[in-house]
Amino acid sequence: MSDDVIRQRIGAAAEELAARHLLGHGLRILERNFRVRGGEIDLIARDGKTLVFVEVRLRSRSDFGGAAASITLRKQQRLILAARHYLQIHGEQACRFDAILLDALAADAVEWIKGAFSA
Repeated sequence: MSDDVIRQRIGAAAEELAARHLLGHGLRILERNFRVRGGEIDLIARDGKTLVFVEVRLRSRSDFGGAAASITLRKQQRLILAARHYLQIHGEQACRFDAILLDALAADAVEWIKGAFSA
């Protein structure tokens, strides 16, 4: 099995763990892996009347910083671009950008940061 396939499977497992965490806290998952040219959003959820764009980050090594450090300004800009496209399609509404940070693929390793950054 190639490294790319392994990374894709691990990424999918991290996103599934994040989705289960959000569902457990009452959010409803609307979409997974929303892609547009120039950006992607891992999960789009609804928290009451608020639309939530969720970036899922898994870091197995901390020598370059943890999962939070990997959400760079450039990555934020790409998420915001994709979110703007989504809002154009589905209509403007109240929204926020959250991050689900994982330092391991385990339910007890989930850190959920609401409002991790803003547009």
